[in-house]
Amino acid sequence: MSQDDSLPSESELHAYVDHRLDEARMGEIEAMLASRPEEAERVEAYRRQNAQLHALFDPILDEAPPSRLQRPARRLSWPIWRIAATAAWMVMGGVVGWGLHGQAAPGGLYALPQQAAIAHVVYTPEVRHPVEVAADTRDNEAHLVAWLSKRMGGTIRAPHLSSVGYTLMGGRLLPADDGPAAQFMYGDGLGNRLTLYLRKNAQDNRETAFRYADEGGTKVFYWVDGSFGYALSGSIDKSQLLAVAQAVYRELNP
Repeated sequence: MSQDDSLPSESELHAYVDHRLDEARMGEIEAMLASRPEEAERVEAYRRQNAQLHALFDPILDEAPPSRLQRPARRLSWPIWRIAATAAWMVMGGVVGWGLHGQAAPGGLYALPQQAAIAHVVYTPEVRHPVEVAADTRDNEAHLVAWLSKRMGGTIRAPHLSSVGYTLMGGRLLPADDGPAAQFMYGDGLGNRLTLYLRKNAQDNRETAFRYADEGGTKVFYWVDGSFGYALSGSIDKSQLLAVAQAVYRELNP
């Protein structure tokens, strides 16, 4: 086997993280990672992503089944419900789990903080492709904003956050439970990444007060401004995240 033949594929790296390879191949990949720091960092990002997804979704596995699903007891027992929940977790991990039981979110912000947190933990660990469209030049940023505005059905803006130490990296289009959503990603040069998630508000709500949620360790400040709902997600200190959220609001409302 040549050196090039031994290089793991993307699927093999995921299998390595999940300990689904035989012992010999696990050892080969571990040796390769020791000499390839970029690939090792990518693997660590996958591990962090898995941990964050478990923090978000594992509590669902411990929820008791709804009473309507407990009848008749002979046909739907807890083990079956747990299998169904596990299958649902796997599907949500693969398709980003949009629309997950967020009905209790107040003020018309339907599922906003949880959707934003899921998108955050899925994309921020990415080393090579953290964004769909980069904002490394003014032209690229203008293209990104115009494209997302068209797909979102309204004019949106990408806040500039240099005043609080963050630079726009780019963004992407995402699916929400009833239409498109957008995500802008920011970095501070120290490895910290924040994401601003926005989607058309499901209700006509002019409530602009910030609300806070902790979604499996991902901190989220979210609010409504006009016809859009916004959610800023990150793993930095809550007070620091609030300062950035306030800067976002000022940028959007000069």
